[in-house]
Amino acid sequence: MSADHNRGQEAEFRDYVLARRGALMRTAYLLTGDPGQAEDLVQTTLAKAYAAWRRVRTRENPDAYVARALINAHISERRRRRVREWFPGTLPDQAAADRTDAVADRSVLLAALAGLPPGQRAVVVLRFWEDRSETAVADLLGCSVGSVRSQAWRGLAKLRQNPELSRLFDREPVTERMER
Repeated sequence: MSADHNRGQEAEFRDYVLARRGALMRTAYLLTGDPGQAEDLVQTTLAKAYAAWRRVRTRENPDAYVARALINAHISERRRRRVREWFPGTLPDQAAADRTDAVADRSVLLAALAGLPPGQRAVVVLRFWEDRSETAVADLLGCSVGSVRSQAWRGLAKLRQNPELSRLFDREPVTERMER
């Protein structure tokens, strides 16, 4: 293979990374609940994609390959650790408009997601946060649509049992509180 051809593939991969890195980071953060772990997960995934880029770039949907690699890397990492991590319910302080309720709500949701097993968490994030179809999630995870449905059902059932999450949805809408 010529050096020009290799440079062209590297440029193509660089363009792909620049275009997709933000979306990959969001998904990785939702899966891990930690910005540092999300960065590591994205780097691991992109390293694997780069090594296979000659094959990946010719696929109909390279995004599907990279998304599946991201999910698989996350599940593999969780299996390796086997130590259950505690996900703090607060985010670091940042100077911004007062969005205390939104930050608290998001923290509660992220903590609840962290309590799900990796497979259920992946299905819930891909299906409901990223709004992917059951078929697309099944393709990404390499399982059947029925498996996606059952994992989603189990994950949502576990989320519904979370008392912090139920309090979040039982309270009155923010607009009504603001009118007082």
